[in-house]
Amino acid sequence: MKKFKFSLDTVLTYKQQVLDSLQTEHAVAIAEVQKQREKLTHLQHSYRVYAEEYQTRCKEGMGIKDAIAYQAGLRAREREIEQEMGVLSNLQRKEEEKRNLVVEAKLETSSLEKLQEKKLNAYNTALAKSEEQFIEEFVSVRCNDANFQKC
Repeated sequence: MKKFKFSLDTVLTYKQQVLDSLQTEHAVAIAEVQKQREKLTHLQHSYRVYAEEYQTRCKEGMGIKDAIAYQAGLRAREREIEQEMGVLSNLQRKEEEKRNLVVEAKLETSSLEKLQEKKLNAYNTALAKSEEQFIEEFVSVRCNDANFQKC
């Protein structure tokens, strides 16, 4: 019997390459989200430190110019945090889209792999039957041979 060949092997290989590519893109998207979270955490920490410094200086007493400067600095940091939160939201949306694409590609790949496994099992079953039939024919020919006295 001829060697097993899966007819959709090239499609399966292509789908696996697409899946690998999407998984890499998804990993990059996850890294970008994590980096943005760290940046946002750093900005929030910086804001808290600056706000505490402002509160301390207010208790000690400071000039109006300094108070206005601190308030402007706090508002600028708040705007920057809001902007970075928007960036984080966009990155999370893109990461989710990549994850969905990976899931879809994984489903396609796994369905082809299951089909390949099913075809291979059918091939192996047919091969086993063929070998069994060959052995039976061989034994029956040997038993019918005149030179062979007892089977």
